[in-house]
Amino acid sequence: MTDTRRVHAVRGELIHFTADPADAGDAALTHLPDGVMLIVDGLISESGPAEAMLAKLPADTRTTDYRGKLILPGFVDTHIHYAQTDIIASYGEQLLAWLEKYTFPTEARFSDPEHAGEVADFFCDELLRNGTTTALAFATVHPASVDALFEAARQRSMRMIAGKVLMDRNCPDYLADTADTGYADSKALIEKWHGCDRLLYAVTPRFAPTSTREQMALAGRLFAEHPGVYLQSHVAENRGEVAWVAELYPEARSYLDVYERYGQLGERSVYAHCIWLDETDRERMASTGSAMSFCPTSNLFLGSGLFDLDRAHALGVRVGIGTDVGGGTSFSMLQTLNEAYKVLQLNGQRLSAERAFYLATLGGARSLYLDDRIGNFASGKEADFVVIDPAATPLFARRMAATTSLSERLFVLMMLGDDRCVAATHILGECAFEAGTA
Repeated sequence: MTDTRRVHAVRGELIHFTADPADAGDAALTHLPDGVMLIVDGLISESGPAEAMLAKLPADTRTTDYRGKLILPGFVDTHIHYAQTDIIASYGEQLLAWLEKYTFPTEARFSDPEHAGEVADFFCDELLRNGTTTALAFATVHPASVDALFEAARQRSMRMIAGKVLMDRNCPDYLADTADTGYADSKALIEKWHGCDRLLYAVTPRFAPTSTREQMALAGRLFAEHPGVYLQSHVAENRGEVAWVAELYPEARSYLDVYERYGQLGERSVYAHCIWLDETDRERMASTGSAMSFCPTSNLFLGSGLFDLDRAHALGVRVGIGTDVGGGTSFSMLQTLNEAYKVLQLNGQRLSAERAFYLATLGGARSLYLDDRIGNFASGKEADFVVIDPAATPLFARRMAATTSLSERLFVLMMLGDDRCVAATHILGECAFEAGTA
């Protein structure tokens, strides 16, 4: 019988994590200086030292040789706004003024499916150019904006989680839905897209101030009615925002408590920022299995505050990394880890290179409850990975040449690296981006 499987071997320096370095130390990292990863029909079959792997592969096995380059699992971005691509690096505002001045006018354009499709194509290509293979993304209030993003991701075989923004108050009339239309539109989108190829749906109340109690209740109902869907929102990003929520929901103990009252905490619920939380809030996130998305570049850019990673870890909260474009200033996970290191320095905490890359890969996958499918190079996982060129720029090459350990090399990568270091990005084993090609 003819073997019709797609078999592909990839050779290079393989680096991935099987646990959190904060818990398992050096044992968390697996490093093969010269390794081969065997991919069958888009899934990782096995990996090991090149000499042993090559000895048992048929001579005609298709092989991609990345020797001299680092191969890591594809980056997982746990919070990003695709519709804000065109307002990245907009000057001078904090959160609430940012929404009024930049976000809302920009998102209004996504009522046009052609515009939404053009931005979605650029957005997905930019993720791949930066080595990001999985993202949890906000669309806009327009159902067509969700269709456009999912279609662009499907064409590229990316793992994408997204949803229509729910927003029925405290926003311009031209962006407002209603509790009932938001529920109906979201339900139709779930039925259309959730579980289609590698696509997953997220119920998406923008944040508590822009939804009425009725809409919040229906968002929680959607989350409960459709097992396996996600819920994404923002919480405790900015002190002015926290004060506003207290005025709007005086019956709630805290900002996070608003979401809990409406059934929006639980496995596969992901909240961006989580800066101005108290101990009870963090304990509730841990006990419900809810996840935090640490968004360092936007927290610095918008002057929001400093994330407390140590306390989240001590309580067992799931944490991933989010670029939060366009409040965030880079699609690059490498640049985002750079800023994460600085945020934690300012907060009196340390972030090792190993821990940083864990958060950007397996940690992100765990926060999304996708670690059975993505996040490392374990057998059976989807073969999404990024190839890093350690000589991508003269400075990068010179600094790398002076390193004496893998830990130091990874730290240089996260501090000096950006999209220029990404030599290739593979989706399900196939090259989806290669530097120097269109």
